Amino acid sequence: MHSPDASDSARAAGALRLLDEIARTRTEPVPAHWREAFRDVPRDAFLPGQLWLRDGAGGHRPCDRSDDPDGWLAAAYSDAPLVTRFVTESDGTRSPASSASAPSTVLRLLEDAQLTDGARVLEIGTGSGYNTALLCARLGAASVTSVEVSADLAARARAHLAALSYHPTVVHTDGARGWPPTAPYDRVLATCSVRAVPAEWLDQTRPGGRITTPWDSAWSCYGTLNLTKRQDRSAEGRFSAYGSYMLISGQRTDVELHRDVLRPGQSPATRTTGLSPWDVAGADPGLDLHLGLTVPGAWYSWDTEGGTAHTRLWLADTSATSWASVDYDGRQTETFAVAQYGPRRLWDEVAAARERWLLAGAPDIGRYGLTVAPGVQRAWLDTPDTPVP
Repeated sequence: MHSPDASDSARAAGALRLLDEIARTRTEPVPAHWREAFRDVPRDAFLPGQLWLRDGAGGHRPCDRSDDPDGWLAAAYSDAPLVTRFVTESDGTRSPASSASAPSTVLRLLEDAQLTDGARVLEIGTGSGYNTALLCARLGAASVTSVEVSADLAARARAHLAALSYHPTVVHTDGARGWPPTAPYDRVLATCSVRAVPAEWLDQTRPGGRITTPWDSAWSCYGTLNLTKRQDRSAEGRFSAYGSYMLISGQRTDVELHRDVLRPGQSPATRTTGLSPWDVAGADPGLDLHLGLTVPGAWYSWDTEGGTAHTRLWLADTSATSWASVDYDGRQTETFAVAQYGPRRLWDEVAAARERWLLAGAPDIGRYGLTVAPGVQRAWLDTPDTPVP
């Protein structure tokens, strides 16, 4: 493993270690057809020479193949997400723009899609091309169409796939539009998350086909939605756990948090609450999904940098018209100071939604479902006849 270009034996050994690592995260064996695909497709062949790895402190550290070939190859065959590209935001902060998902997460998404022999698949988000190659290994390249919003990524993925003798249809286009020329598809599989299922995906899926996409809300990015297309332009299905993917580019919203400095004319309403902020924000994946579905546009951020509170939970809406804060003073754990401003009382909305979740028995993600049609998105609990308020 001392050459920047991994040998076949090093790749084979890395793939076996990766499969063993994936197996340790599961309660059931990796299906034989996916074990074969993960052995046949070298993950390192789809990764750039520089990766960014989680540093254990909430940030990322670079790992360069030319400087540390052994470390780079070990990262390539680890069951970990790898950031491959950053962008600089308008305020100067750097955030991940493209990443290679953890292979165990990739496998869960592929399993959720319930691929069958001969299925024709539309993949939304080619990315590095690794997931595309796994689809080709499972179904044959002729059955795979993949779309990518970045022209550079599409070109690189196409070249990497061709180097391994995979020649699927890879198109540079907006993933929300799908790709009508090769529709209809038996499966639409997204490698990015959505907050609303594009109507084009519904139209390009054959009746009885399946749409599998990671899910996102302003509150939480977690979970996968699995829909079955009906005879009309609608689809229905349940959420499953797992899946935290970058939001599809066309649905990203600039958000603004008001922080400590009140703007001219702002006079927040204040009160106290006995509900701990830690029992609300990030407390339970099922609650996070519930809040994302029932308190539209609300999101949160923790502030532990001092100021007037030891720890503060900030809430805001994506329109930046309303905000709330819940303060822990470092001592009192029975009551917390609440401030709310704007046309929405966000803390009150969130607290009421949490109470409804508790009254429903604190349901987990798998009990929620969604019915979608063009312009319509209706959440439900257990059955479509039980809508979520």
